Amino acid sequence: MATTSLKLPDALKQRINTLAEIAGKSPHAFMVEVIAEQTERVEKRLAFIQSAVAAKKNFDESGMGYEADQVHAYLRSKINGSSASPPSAKKYGKK
Repeated sequence: MATTSLKLPDALKQRINTLAEIAGKSPHAFMVEVIAEQTERVEKRLAFIQSAVAAKKNFDESGMGYEADQVHAYLRSKINGSSASPPSAKKYGKK
């Protein structure tokens, strides 16, 4: 395991100490957990953005997409526990 040294402002260090105590953790464990959570959050956001870019590229190349109203109705049905057929893709022309 790598060792890293952090220089924290006194006020932040005190906040960490207070919150770590409330959470029943050492300040070190608290900081490691918070860094891991933020790292995962950024990784998920980057993956989401990559997925959106790939979807946009796919749409630009194929022209195939779904009508928003149909997608929303389908999702509402699924959320409400109703059976619903997924919407059908259709070809959209260039604007």
